[in-house]
Amino acid sequence: MPGWSRVATRMRVPVSFLFAAAYVWFARPRWLTLLAGGGVVLAGLLVRAAASGHIRKNTQLATTGPYAYVRNPLYLGSILIAIGFIIAARNWWIGLGALAMFLLVYVPVVQAEEKYLRANLPGYDEYCAQVSRFWPRLTPYRAGNDAGGAATFSRELYMRHREYNALIGSIVVMSVLILRMILRMMWT
Repeated sequence: MPGWSRVATRMRVPVSFLFAAAYVWFARPRWLTLLAGGGVVLAGLLVRAAASGHIRKNTQLATTGPYAYVRNPLYLGSILIAIGFIIAARNWWIGLGALAMFLLVYVPVVQAEEKYLRANLPGYDEYCAQVSRFWPRLTPYRAGNDAGGAATFSRELYMRHREYNALIGSIVVMSVLILRMILRMMWT
């Protein structure tokens, strides 16, 4: 799998852009699905924002904030955003495509990242034994001195990681879906 993980890591951005183009083409949104999907997208954006404000990438094991509940809150937020956009699109083929992309591209990327973290960040194995990859715990994980990551949300980290791009991208996609829906109503 290391070879495929490397390929998947390189492919994830171009494949995501191709998927986005297909998504817009095949989406059939309605106001109700836009509202329902938009709520799930917002939840995903909030998870990603909170995670981004707690992680010091590649330097320190993050165990605070969302990382106290789930090992990969950035990916969990992305999954929620994807589910929201699948709901908004109202096309089950898009859901199948997103699932395939997640399994073929993102799972190997997560595995490669975990291999890197295991080799470079002390305490990662113990953290993995206590905190699930994607399913949140009900109670927060507490490391020995609980110093992993930023103790409280850091706006500076959020900005340094440019997490606002997820918000901008989501606004653009929702705007395109609304425009597509309005144009389709005008043409039919």
